[in-house]
Amino acid sequence: MYLRVKFWIKIFMENIYILAIESSCDDTSAAVMRGETVLSNVTAGQAVHEQYGGVVPELASRAHEQNIVPVVDAALKKAGIEKEQLSAIAFTRGPGLMGSLLVGVSFAKGLAASLGVPMIEVNHLQGHIMAHFIKEDGEEHKSPDFPFLCLMVSGGNSQIVKVNSYKDMEIVGQTIDDAAGEAMDKCAKVMGLGYPGGPIIDRLARKGNPKAYSFSKPHIPGFDYSFSGLKTSFLYTLRKLVADDDNYVDAHKEDLAASFEATVVDILMDKLYKASKALGIKRIALSGGVSANTALREAYKAYAKRYGWEIFIPKFGFTTDNAAMIGIVGYYKFLDKDFCAMDQPAFSRTTL
Repeated sequence: MYLRVKFWIKIFMENIYILAIESSCDDTSAAVMRGETVLSNVTAGQAVHEQYGGVVPELASRAHEQNIVPVVDAALKKAGIEKEQLSAIAFTRGPGLMGSLLVGVSFAKGLAASLGVPMIEVNHLQGHIMAHFIKEDGEEHKSPDFPFLCLMVSGGNSQIVKVNSYKDMEIVGQTIDDAAGEAMDKCAKVMGLGYPGGPIIDRLARKGNPKAYSFSKPHIPGFDYSFSGLKTSFLYTLRKLVADDDNYVDAHKEDLAASFEATVVDILMDKLYKASKALGIKRIALSGGVSANTALREAYKAYAKRYGWEIFIPKFGFTTDNAAMIGIVGYYKFLDKDFCAMDQPAFSRTTL
């Protein structure tokens, strides 16, 4: 009897197909999940923002309007299913850019209504953290056991989160001003390196000396972060260096990038270590777009070796904004029948 029940539960779970939609910033993404397994994860970027040195909200929302239908269509075709097979529609309700969110939310509402399937709202930040639980066919996968600590670092957020379950998360520390990714983007812009600045800083830093320059570090109590002071210190240092040599940045950009990156990583890892020690948790996860940074990953592994951490890093494709991370949360909510009403609006700011 037990084996028969287990068999039918397995069949039921393998026939849950969830379409997930992510449109919180400048990437339009759609994914199809079969249970915890991602069948497709399609993302369309927006190169239009590069010339402005940052995301322009109005242009982002217009691009989402153009991309949403072909991206969803491509996700369904890649997954090899028809829209009529979908069990639910999961979508990012917030936080993010309001105009961008409205495109995804509106599309999700329309499609859910036409198919007669439930809607599942997902917190974007929660999705980043739960990206560690996404499975792929034919690949071994190990997810962290609860509870664990997650350092979530992106262009808009820098947080240390204690994760007790997929729906029970406690912010232990967070930035009180700029996020780590935001600081990287702004300093790259000051150096005239282009946008997005994070990947450019990462690439240049691999050729530079991380000890070439010294920048001030914040003294914030507890486990909170601050990057505005570092950004100001970098700016003042740059002004002093270029005062007598207009070409100084071009000649020393690798060392500047490496030193700035090293300072950001030191700040992030110092607070993460203190939180781990204070809470007695050695299962440590890393998530968010900045988790793709080479120096951060190397420091993360070095701390793990030194302090006996059990660490978890998602694949590169699941670090940046993507719909699969929305889909995995959507799947767990589907099992709990945690659906949302059609009149739920998008929201631009929130916490976990």
